[in-house]
Amino acid sequence: MGFRGKKGRGGRGGGGGWGKRQTNRDDPGNQQRYSSITKQNEKMENNYNTILGFSEEEKAEFWDALKRDLPSSFRFCGSKGHALAVRDLLETRYFPNIQKIEYEGKKVELPQPVPWYPDNLAWSMTTPKNVVRKFPPFSAFQKYLVSETSVGHITRQEVVSMIPPLLLDVRPGMTVLDLCAAPGSKSSQLLEMLHVGEELRVKKALRGHAAEDGLDLGPETKEEAEADLSIDAGDNGRATGLLIANDADYKRCHLLTHQLKRLSSANLLITNHDATQFPAVKLPPNPAEPKKTIYLKYDRILADVPCSGDGTLRKNASLWNNWVPGSALGLHLTQVRILVRSLQMLKVGGRVVYSTCSMNPIENESVVGAAIERCGGLEKIDLVDCSDQLPELKRRPGMKDWKVMDKAGQFWNSWSELEEKVKADPEYVIPGKLSETMFPKYADIPLERCMRVYAHLQDTGGFFITVLEKKAEFKAKPESEPKREPGSGKIQSSKPEDGVEAPVETPIETPIETPTETPAETPAAAPVEAPAADLTEDNSQITGKRQRSEADDEASSEAKKLKVDDAKTEDTPAPAIDESAEASEATPTEKPAAPANGEVRKDTSIKYEAPYVYLAPDHPIIQEIKQAYKLSDRFPLDRFLVRNESGEPAKAIYYSTGLGKDILSMNDGRGLKVINGGVKMFMKQDVPSPDVCRWRIQSEGIPIIQGYVGESRIVRLTKRETLRTLLIQMFPKIADGGWENLGEIGERVRDMGMGCSVLRIEPDGTEEGFKETIVLPLWKSVHSLNLMLPKEERSAMLLRLFNDTTPLVNNGLQMQKEREEKRKEEAAAAAESAAATPEANGEETPAAETEAVPNGGDASGETPDVVMGDAGGAAEPIANGDAAEA
Repeated sequence: MGFRGKKGRGGRGGGGGWGKRQTNRDDPGNQQRYSSITKQNEKMENNYNTILGFSEEEKAEFWDALKRDLPSSFRFCGSKGHALAVRDLLETRYFPNIQKIEYEGKKVELPQPVPWYPDNLAWSMTTPKNVVRKFPPFSAFQKYLVSETSVGHITRQEVVSMIPPLLLDVRPGMTVLDLCAAPGSKSSQLLEMLHVGEELRVKKALRGHAAEDGLDLGPETKEEAEADLSIDAGDNGRATGLLIANDADYKRCHLLTHQLKRLSSANLLITNHDATQFPAVKLPPNPAEPKKTIYLKYDRILADVPCSGDGTLRKNASLWNNWVPGSALGLHLTQVRILVRSLQMLKVGGRVVYSTCSMNPIENESVVGAAIERCGGLEKIDLVDCSDQLPELKRRPGMKDWKVMDKAGQFWNSWSELEEKVKADPEYVIPGKLSETMFPKYADIPLERCMRVYAHLQDTGGFFITVLEKKAEFKAKPESEPKREPGSGKIQSSKPEDGVEAPVETPIETPIETPTETPAETPAAAPVEAPAADLTEDNSQITGKRQRSEADDEASSEAKKLKVDDAKTEDTPAPAIDESAEASEATPTEKPAAPANGEVRKDTSIKYEAPYVYLAPDHPIIQEIKQAYKLSDRFPLDRFLVRNESGEPAKAIYYSTGLGKDILSMNDGRGLKVINGGVKMFMKQDVPSPDVCRWRIQSEGIPIIQGYVGESRIVRLTKRETLRTLLIQMFPKIADGGWENLGEIGERVRDMGMGCSVLRIEPDGTEEGFKETIVLPLWKSVHSLNLMLPKEERSAMLLRLFNDTTPLVNNGLQMQKEREEKRKEEAAAAAESAAATPEANGEETPAAETEAVPNGGDASGETPDVVMGDAGGAAEPIANGDAAEA
């Protein structure tokens, strides 16, 4: 409840990752370019043959695996019950036909569940594309994948990228930070974990007051009875945890927003900050100590950092040509900073997962070792042994010893060896940027507890994962300040007797220090005392400006490119974002330039986010909504917000969690750059009468609020054919006896007042009935009824529930066309009548009075018959011409 798979990849088209991307790869021109890449790189092969320690036989397996295409993989997502239902349909409807296919004398291999992923919710398939195209059963299967991906019930995700969230051990009620979140596949896993069991907990909490609130919840199920409210107590069963998903790139933050919006979670904030300098987040003061500033600390942090990405060779073939040692060398210090910053923001007892899609120890074990040393050693930070977790996952332990390859391809065994070289030859210039922290000098740290996944072990990509636990608070040691000879570009030592020193970097200081008590109103957040320094993003006392070399910039650009490629190939391939289809009050706008009258012109290249303004519970519109939907007093009315400068509801009203409200109220516009937060709960709709509530419930928000809506605005449906009619028929008529075609809901909607209501599709206990409860918004106007669902979601539901691909029928457009023709006929008749009537005593005939009709409806006031065009992909009514918001 309040969380589900929803919508379609942020406007990327119905195909998600299954249609468009495959078409592009299958294009002869693209295929020729892809196959023309020589999968060989002498320096890379020399590097890993030297440092990984494989036998000759395993080296061959390792490189052979990296030269093969990566299997396709996907994951069923959303609430667990729904994910299982979608998965079961895959096995019962499509697999029986696929397994009959023979190709070149052999049975085609079925998609296989990933053996270590819980509940068989992740799958992998190696079927060649020409087989998928050739056989109709695969075509039907492909259509199913496209359909469910488009509405967010399936996500394309590389198998190894599913590992870090599982090891993070996120549980309901926790506060979680994903520091480098785009494109969002791991963030979606984290959100699902925060919502585990929420629907059953909310039902159980509601049932305790159902009689008092006048709610009909039906018979209690065994699952409801067994729900444990103590798992996430404090908000009547609703999830209290929060995920902050952050990315340093502004455009990628909007990609992240589009990805995660389909999950319809109010427990999410998306922010835009450099992960090495993520700001401290203020919380409301403790009433007992109102002058003390307290800050948020996190239970779990995922640091899936930018990296050179050579573990993705199987899907990013260009890396075979582009791999250079400098990529890892240039990223090492940035990765250390990100991990140190993560550990600073963590609660004592909390957990950080550090991961990369690189196989290079310079980006992996050396980063972990360097960060632990900077944070006070093993007394402060422990490496968690995860060897007993995910037992069916084949992995190798972390490395304790390795060599470092410089930019020229030369290996160095130790920092001291490099120092001796510089001493012996003072004119020697080190190729590339090396630092002491890159070398294997961490004998006391159990780096073997880290986890390495290689392509040849289980036919996957390459990945590195390690889990760190904070044992005590610490003050991070600053990075060393190297010295340079005046006029010399050569690296010099800070020690007179040495000839090599760590690179020039500005140290990071710790903006979060001593933990204090958590305020009662925010149990999920661990506050900490305010530091002495002013905690602003540009405070040089804390972060300073990082001085970056050209090698750093090149490496970071390449890493960012790889991350963007992930967005295209791992999770959201397919078409570009249709920004117009998702524009909203929250869409960033450019700050206008000052007039050209001698004043200083402002920088218009900076994007400004609309503010988050919370509405008072007694606001007239909130009270109108409460009365119209007969909302229970137990629903929190103080969490509704708008996103505009006026602070008044204009087109949309959003909803957030209690902790989300605390953070947005204390930090929005004050150092924390929030790109997106809250779920769209209500949209403004033109109505013909002041007695009809003009705020309709959005499909994103209905899972959160539906349990608190009074019975007068509930419509119950149990017959499959009735739902099928509502899905296929947009705007079916209820006037002139049309309600008789709407099955068991006909009389109910005929007698119900106009406006929005909640359609509850419920199991009736029969074999033919629905297996789970589905809740959708329904709009009744004077002449017609309509499910408030986009066309792609209607089609996906038809396919999933009925195996039906019938084209949708838009009765609203036909009715509108008929009314327009009728109006033209009446106008022509009136004009003809006026021309035939002689003027009396020179006076003009009065013009006929007309009734203003909103949204092109008829004179009786029917408004929902104007729908979004095909380009928008939705079949919801447009209010106030607001095509983007609808």
